Amino acid sequence: MHNPNVIVHFRQTAQPDEWGTTPDGQMRPRVVKRGVDDVVEIEDGEVGPADHLVFVVHGIGPVCDLRFRSPVECVDDFRAVSQMLIHTHFKHGVDEGKVHRVEFLPVHWHKALHGDATGVDRQLKKITLPSIGRLRHFTNDTLLDILFYTSPSYCQTIAETVASEMDRLWDLFLTRNPRFVGGVSVVGHSLGSLIAFDLLAHQGMSAGTPSTEQKTPPEPEPQEETPGEQQEETAQEQEEEELSLDALFNKLGLDEYKETFQQEKIDMESLVLCSEADLKEMGVPMGPRKKLFGFLKEQKTAQERKKREAEDRKRREAERVAQEAARKAAEEERQRQQQQAAVGNGNITSLHVDYDTGHSGIGMPHVKYPQLKFNLTNFFALGSPIGMFLVTRGIEEIGEDFTLPTCPNFFNIFHPFDPVAYRIEPIVNPTVDVKPVLIPHHKGRKRLHLELKESLSRMGTDLKRVIIGAAKKGWTSIHDFARAHSANEDVQADLDSMADNIVQEIKEEEERMQVSEAVENPPPEDVQIGKLNKGNRIDYVLQEKPIESFNEYLFALGSHVCYWESEDTVLLLMKEIYSTSGVLPMIPGLHDR
Repeated sequence: MHNPNVIVHFRQTAQPDEWGTTPDGQMRPRVVKRGVDDVVEIEDGEVGPADHLVFVVHGIGPVCDLRFRSPVECVDDFRAVSQMLIHTHFKHGVDEGKVHRVEFLPVHWHKALHGDATGVDRQLKKITLPSIGRLRHFTNDTLLDILFYTSPSYCQTIAETVASEMDRLWDLFLTRNPRFVGGVSVVGHSLGSLIAFDLLAHQGMSAGTPSTEQKTPPEPEPQEETPGEQQEETAQEQEEEELSLDALFNKLGLDEYKETFQQEKIDMESLVLCSEADLKEMGVPMGPRKKLFGFLKEQKTAQERKKREAEDRKRREAERVAQEAARKAAEEERQRQQQQAAVGNGNITSLHVDYDTGHSGIGMPHVKYPQLKFNLTNFFALGSPIGMFLVTRGIEEIGEDFTLPTCPNFFNIFHPFDPVAYRIEPIVNPTVDVKPVLIPHHKGRKRLHLELKESLSRMGTDLKRVIIGAAKKGWTSIHDFARAHSANEDVQADLDSMADNIVQEIKEEEERMQVSEAVENPPPEDVQIGKLNKGNRIDYVLQEKPIESFNEYLFALGSHVCYWESEDTVLLLMKEIYSTSGVLPMIPGLHDR
């Protein structure tokens, strides 16, 4: 079925998937339309040079949102939203030539973990039950990534994959943008933020080695002959091998005795076996005899020297091979002792994990974290479980002095209903009890339902104060009237005691209200969290939409993947990225900055 503008392709009945499950019902047809809707003009080439490079590390599974889109598609949303905000909020920077664009590049690691190299999927398929195939396949392909990262073996694979992919993209980006002089940031979503955090926390150490390992000086290798010496020896051997009896007599100036030796049929081999008496019997005078025997003695000495040198070379080569084998065996034994320890009998083994607390108290499996080729400016964690993982590793407090060695800025951004997100500030400094910073709306105001909630809260507080003040004044009047019309001292004492109790309760209620207001609205300049973000705030919370406020449980799952299309999130990223250049956004509805 088609016409000049539309083609409808009805696909064949779906075949059973790898779990033996056949989808129910008719599959939706594919529709191909002619032309592009809602696009007036497509510009050729890039919009301009990149001011900043941002690597985006995805979370669990091969998809990133409820529409089952890949990391590439979600990062495209990030890029499109950032470009839109540049034209609306950073137009003054564009006019001044300070703002062009921010480049976002996705970093893939899920495929490497579930590829043929690890064999994880083959092993899981062997042990997976055949029932509820789709759900089990989703669990194996997505949720188990969390458990894989807690395994030292697969954690090593994930860390190496993320680091190598970032280095590869960095080299490729510089190849295509040789004049790039901007900064680099990292955005991590969900488990990707934890991977990036662990990787950044271990930068600055010796490349390829964990911080607990002590470097051992390399053993000196036996010296080998230089190429010049080898060529010289080869030339000497060829000259000696090619030297004939005629050449020998020419070399020694004894050509007149050549015929005598030819008559006796003496060649080089037989000449070596001749004695001085044999030469005297042949009529060779003493002078030529001494020359021949001197030459034969030199030949014998040279042959013995070559034999000794050949034996020395063989001995050195054997020693080198033995040292190399011993070094490899020691390395394998060390790794085996670190990673495996036999338990019980049979073939049952378990991994032995060494936990490295490091200088900052971050407990991590003994993993060799690679070193990146570049330093970072910002690290943005979206919907991050970093706080939860630190607590499960036994970390109660990372301390105010903790920093990421190569990344000065760290921002923990989350939606208030995100079930995976956790805070960071209480682990950095438990003594500071403040709410996360509310991210402003990209249109320059709070959402209507939040403003209404704040207004009602303020109205309730003011009404409560009025009622308490009126009650206090009324009770004082009643107490004075009762004292004036009562002559009994016991009754007056009871009234005084009751009045004092009521006044004390009213004062305590007022103090509680003042403390509550101070906690809800702390002065931002007075809050010092630690050195992790240069002393600034770390936790930032998005404003929920009005419809989300009706039932937070209903929108909990969607809130974990809302960051890809959130203008508020991207605006915070852009604000921090361009703040180093002195360019701040001009938000509509607020005063010009």
